[in-house]
Amino acid sequence: MTALRLEGIVKSFGKVEVLHDIDLEVAEGEFIVFVGPSGCGKSTLLRVIAGLEDATAGIIEIAGERVNHVPPAKRGIAMVFQSYALYPHLTVRDNMALGLRQAGTPKPVIAERVAEATRILHLEPYLDRRPAELSGGQRQRVAIGRAIVRQPKLFLFDEPLSNLDAALRMNTRVELADLHRRLNATMIYVTHDQIEAMTLASRIVVLRDGRIEQIGTPMQLYNDPQSQFVAGFLGAPSMNFLPGGVLGKSAETAGIRPERLRVAPDGQLRARVHHVEHLGGDTNLLVDLADGHRLTLRLFGQHEHAVGEEIGVSYDEADVYLFDAAGRRLR
Repeated sequence: MTALRLEGIVKSFGKVEVLHDIDLEVAEGEFIVFVGPSGCGKSTLLRVIAGLEDATAGIIEIAGERVNHVPPAKRGIAMVFQSYALYPHLTVRDNMALGLRQAGTPKPVIAERVAEATRILHLEPYLDRRPAELSGGQRQRVAIGRAIVRQPKLFLFDEPLSNLDAALRMNTRVELADLHRRLNATMIYVTHDQIEAMTLASRIVVLRDGRIEQIGTPMQLYNDPQSQFVAGFLGAPSMNFLPGGVLGKSAETAGIRPERLRVAPDGQLRARVHHVEHLGGDTNLLVDLADGHRLTLRLFGQHEHAVGEEIGVSYDEADVYLFDAAGRRLR
């Protein structure tokens, strides 16, 4: 069953068009991630789906029902924001229950749903605390719990982990993935962080300048990017790009991922080590070619190289991506 269908979505603010002819179908139970740089339109698209912004043109369907003129509260969606948006004077229990109370849900049903969300999110010790007594990660779990109790058709997440530190972001990513598996719910998630996109998504929607650049599973986009933009956006460290002629190619641009480059005395390229990043399990080498172009090599394990050392860099021809002058993939 189709959980969400967008057809020809356009959004303008005055004379400025920020979303251009967006088409998308989301199957029930998918975890879809909108990703792209700041200003690409991902949060605006999420707000259009939620009904917080009106589409200038196009069709929005949720679970087969057209909802263009349906108010947000009637769309069967629940939204989790970056800012948590918890009521500071209410306890965790009351924050999660408030929306159901306002909707006139019977008290036994409220108690049952709050208990279930509490169990899923491991919030039992915090039910009688107020938001000021919680960590950032705990507050975000309460905000997610408030969404769960509504049993929505769609969960919408707008950069929910941006306020958390690195360790909490990783832990909460795992909790979100677990939650998706347990609920088998349809989730739409906005982020500018390609790591979140790669680790959470069933499919990723890459947005650029208000348009969909490419849609696919994380590995489809990583292995088969259809543009230089997608190739460079997904992957850490990002793909190396060089003029095609440096690698003996007639294409405008050649790209190769850092993990596909090797240090080899008889490598096709000669380079000088500019910087070494020792990451424990990996080593990143930043090296300069004689013509001034810089490459990043990602080496598995621990490697000792001195700044200024001259090395050979080897690669397989099959690992080279080629792009035309417009940035579209050739091979």
